Amino acid sequence: MVTRARLRSMGRMTPGPVALAVAAVLATALAGSLAPSPAVTELAATAPAAHSSTPCSTSAKVCMDLSKQQAWLTDGAGHVTYGPVPAHGGSKSAKTPKGTFSVLSKDAHFYSTEFHAPMPYSVFFYPGDAFHAGNPATASNGCVHLSMAAAQRFFATLNPGDKVQIK
Repeated sequence: MVTRARLRSMGRMTPGPVALAVAAVLATALAGSLAPSPAVTELAATAPAAHSSTPCSTSAKVCMDLSKQQAWLTDGAGHVTYGPVPAHGGSKSAKTPKGTFSVLSKDAHFYSTEFHAPMPYSVFFYPGDAFHAGNPATASNGCVHLSMAAAQRFFATLNPGDKVQIK
């Protein structure tokens, strides 16, 4: 059995120069001497979070990447709470709008009279366009198709006024 004393004598319990340098930097940062400037803090609030793994800003509650056909829910502070999930936007002739929007309304039993189709668990983010249950492998007429389970989760999580970002 190798004891702590034996490991120490072999040099395995003694911190090396790199570990000491890292500890010094961390101690300095924790002491507040490396606090970011207001400009850096403001920039970080609008930039995508490094830990979020979405292409959207940290304040977006829902993020949709049209090119990757993926969507996420976040806590609005850059932390993913659900996803990515398969999601499909509009066709080439009926594109899903890109940009930053707000949830306008929700309707669990919406029926499109324009397309004569049910759109269960609709979360509208743009007039006439919503995240809703549909086949995430097929294009929509501008909406975002989600699986039934994902649409239910989006519907339960999102509220009017929540920030939506479509890239």
